[in-house]
Amino acid sequence: MSMLTPPGMGGKYRITGDKYPRMRRGRPRNRIVLAVVASVAAIGLIGWGSFQLVDVFTGGDKASAAGAKSGACEKRPSASPSPGKAAQKLPTPSQITVNVLNATARGGLAKDTADELKKRGFKIGDVGNATKAYDKKVKGPGILLGASAATEAALPVLGTQLTGAELKADKRAKPTEVDLIIGSGFKKLTKKPAADKALSALSHPKPKPSASGAGC
Repeated sequence: MSMLTPPGMGGKYRITGDKYPRMRRGRPRNRIVLAVVASVAAIGLIGWGSFQLVDVFTGGDKASAAGAKSGACEKRPSASPSPGKAAQKLPTPSQITVNVLNATARGGLAKDTADELKKRGFKIGDVGNATKAYDKKVKGPGILLGASAATEAALPVLGTQLTGAELKADKRAKPTEVDLIIGSGFKKLTKKPAADKALSALSHPKPKPSASGAGC
């Protein structure tokens, strides 16, 4: 009988041989703890991923709406007109006296031009040849000459009647008396419908569109 056989036991319960039975070691506690931590971490990752998916499909619009309510908005250019510069009070043609002077070698230009300007409501002053300072020296359609104060009043009004004319100022005192000096490039006055349209636009300028951002 082997020494491993308990007293009083024999037969089929007898243990024979000289080898000890191999006993299985118990599972260490640290492995159990690691397994539990890994499981909790995996569950947390799955839950966080599900939250992100829900936010992708539903949260984006809510965030945009919240941003809009908080006052964060994008500035966009506005097409609404802003008040432009107040229209300057200009003299009417009947308040302007025009001296029509011919600086070319062609005869009759001063008289014909003066007659047409009179039909358009301008007062006519002197009609004749230009002085030596301008005679045969004006290359373009003409020169409009007047006082410094006339450069933003009487001269632009007269300029609507002759496209391409040059505006110049001298030392005269009266701002409503101006000279039209006809140059070698002169053909004829601007057609009356176009001149009337230009005069209306000059007297009633349209406001400029604003580029400022629209409010939220």
